[in-house]
Amino acid sequence: MNKLRQVIESEKVYVYDQGCLKKKNYFLPFALTDVLTTFAGINHQPIIHFWQLDHTMILGMKDTRVTNLASGINSLKQAGYNSIVRNAGGLGVIADTGVLNVSLILPNPNNKKISIDEAYTIMWQWIRSAFEDKTHLIKAFEITESYCPGTFDLSIDGRKFAGIAQRRVKDGTAIMIYLSVTGDQQKRGESVRDFYQASLKDDFGKNGYPPVDPSVMANLEDLIQRPLTIAEVKKELIRALSKDAAFEIDNQFISEALPSEWFSTELNKQIEKMQQRNQLLN
Repeated sequence: MNKLRQVIESEKVYVYDQGCLKKKNYFLPFALTDVLTTFAGINHQPIIHFWQLDHTMILGMKDTRVTNLASGINSLKQAGYNSIVRNAGGLGVIADTGVLNVSLILPNPNNKKISIDEAYTIMWQWIRSAFEDKTHLIKAFEITESYCPGTFDLSIDGRKFAGIAQRRVKDGTAIMIYLSVTGDQQKRGESVRDFYQASLKDDFGKNGYPPVDPSVMANLEDLIQRPLTIAEVKKELIRALSKDAAFEIDNQFISEALPSEWFSTELNKQIEKMQQRNQLLN
């Protein structure tokens, strides 16, 4: 976590926990990520954003360009999943009550830019600090047959439990990770595989779409061999941050600031963009 101390000059970190959101509020965490990233850049303020969706597949823009999107969406419905298109590229991931999404949002001014690889490494180190031990080493490399594969897939013994992405807005950077903590990871993998098979047919596993194999992914609790809850994972992450970098944690500021004119205006703008983007699913 030393690298995190090097890039954060503030002694205080704001934490905002949105909990698990229902379908009517699915746009909120994506819109808020951009707003918080802009705020972090303007105010030189690091922020941690926790959120979940109850039962959905979050599609990347590339996923909307499959051969037959309607067939893919129907496959997800049959598996019991809603769908939403996020405001970033890449490929799809599953969100449910056993998956925690975390954004580490950092100021990223022109005179002290964090490189793309540095940002990924910061998140990897944070997760290692919270959950790694001598017998459960957390490695970062691409698990090609996972869903949403990437260079900084996090795995233990070759099985992936998390993926990392980034979003950069003005002078801020959001380093975003989904953590499969508990629940039916086999079903998650099967549902994503079925989505691609239904929407791509003979092109499954081609043209940059992953040949999803559910067996290459697992929950964090299974990999470290101890029961975990989402609440416990949040506490472990905050504990690791405070232990290694001695930041003061502020859980109140963002909640109290959200009704303000600036936040309300910016959030409404981003929600409108999400609404326009998701017309692709109609």
